[in-house]
Amino acid sequence: MKAAPSLLSCNFAKMGEEVQRVDRAGADWIHLDVMDGHFVPNLTIGPAIISAVRPYTNLPFDVHLMIDDPLDYIDAFADAGADIITFHVESKSDTEKTIEKIKSRGVKPGLVIKPKTPAEVVYEYLDQVYVIVVMTVEPGFGGQSFMADMLPKVTAIKEECARRGLEVLVEVDGGISEKNACFAAAAGVDVCVSGTGIFKAKDAAAAISAIKKGI
Repeated sequence: MKAAPSLLSCNFAKMGEEVQRVDRAGADWIHLDVMDGHFVPNLTIGPAIISAVRPYTNLPFDVHLMIDDPLDYIDAFADAGADIITFHVESKSDTEKTIEKIKSRGVKPGLVIKPKTPAEVVYEYLDQVYVIVVMTVEPGFGGQSFMADMLPKVTAIKEECARRGLEVLVEVDGGISEKNACFAAAAGVDVCVSGTGIFKAKDAAAAISAIKKGI
């Protein structure tokens, strides 16, 4: 599995250094959570912050838009240095138009589903995206408990992709740590987002290694 540390749990006063720290510790992607205070009850970072930390690493930036109208902001986040942009099927923007806009900027598109959204909702878009993100917490805040009952969605999506001969990554986001990464691995997860589990660990490199190995 790939490990994508979420900057939501880093020291915001030292974001550049924190990015470098997890890069050295073996991270595969850097996950950046964007929240607008409407789609989810929290406010976080925007394009200016992403642009500011972009020079600190060559790792792919996985930008997760938890906002009402992602289509309106694709250009801004692409310009800021996003390599992957994921957005929620539950958002107000037209899903296909948003996917096409992301692709038009040379960025890899992905869809995200909340815990109450069934896996089947994304099936019609599987041939259009690079990654599907299954939320394993309610989106909005870091440090929540992992919802293991979301993992059957991962298996269902992987099986549907295999049935159709599609190579789509499945990512889980929320509550992942070295203590439960084994369950994600068993479900077929390709990418684990982990904030608290990496940034608050005593040894970030050991935490990342354990998550990647699924042990």
